[in-house]
Amino acid sequence: MVTPRRDERDAVPARLGVGRRRVKAISQRTLGGPDVLETIDVPIPEPGRGEVLVRLGATSVNTVDCALRSGRVRFLGPPPFTVGFDLSGTVVGVGPDVTEFGSGDAVFGMVHSRTGTYCEYVVARADRLGPRPAGLDDLRAAALPTAASTAWQGVVAANPQVGERVLVHAAAGGVGHFAVQFARQRGAHVIGTARAVNHEFPRGLGVDEVIDYTTTDFTTVLDGVDVVFDLVGGAYGQRSLRVLRADGRYITAQESDAVDDPRCRRITARPRPAELVAIGELAVAGDLYVHLDRVLPLDDVVLAHALSESGHSRGKVVLTPWK
Repeated sequence: MVTPRRDERDAVPARLGVGRRRVKAISQRTLGGPDVLETIDVPIPEPGRGEVLVRLGATSVNTVDCALRSGRVRFLGPPPFTVGFDLSGTVVGVGPDVTEFGSGDAVFGMVHSRTGTYCEYVVARADRLGPRPAGLDDLRAAALPTAASTAWQGVVAANPQVGERVLVHAAAGGVGHFAVQFARQRGAHVIGTARAVNHEFPRGLGVDEVIDYTTTDFTTVLDGVDVVFDLVGGAYGQRSLRVLRADGRYITAQESDAVDDPRCRRITARPRPAELVAIGELAVAGDLYVHLDRVLPLDDVVLAHALSESGHSRGKVVLTPWK
């Protein structure tokens, strides 16, 4: 029997109807609130050089998705575009020069493009995806790329030592609930800010102290903190610096008013497949808890964005393909 060449085995199957068959995607014609998101029909995209075509298993909502949709950040340019960074799914075809994956491979990772991940079929750069570890389902895998990578890279940047006091703002959120776990794994004493209704959640993840930011100004009850991981930004920057040691580290994943302080470092999650696979393996081993606040179909994307922006969700809001 003659074994087919890789390009014969892994090229996009003709039955998919690339460029002809229409599939669903989320798009927006203008910037604004969640209600600008709408379902449209688009052709199945064709992967280019170094790219793969992935059938969507799940994606998720991140702060950056809401910021792009509303126009608070604009690196995708003007609408129309499709938001969505996180991706978990199955490779159904590959473009030229792809050697990492073949059809049928389970993958997860990040997509940075105007075509986003809120689509039944997604084109992604192969070098921004990792093989999805066995035992990690699409839902948990889709929750990890942006949020867990941000938390991981933030904690690495802060490099907390055993016994150091680490303050995590928004400790019950998507990035926050990962950050407190990574900090605890390094032996840090973790302090989190969260609404009172959410306090038991970060405590269950190992947080040592929780402050209700709606009733207590954290600057009045804290000082001498070694690390601040700021997931709120804005005026939280200067306020956080007031509780930070002179030789402390302020790490922020948001724009804040602390940028001119030498202790400040701004991070943006970078897609690092090997790192993401390591995070996924922690989840499979039970050493990283992935909390899914809500799992909704992309039919309910407007609700998903509204929930995410409400500040009342815990962990991640995950989206699955249309019903």
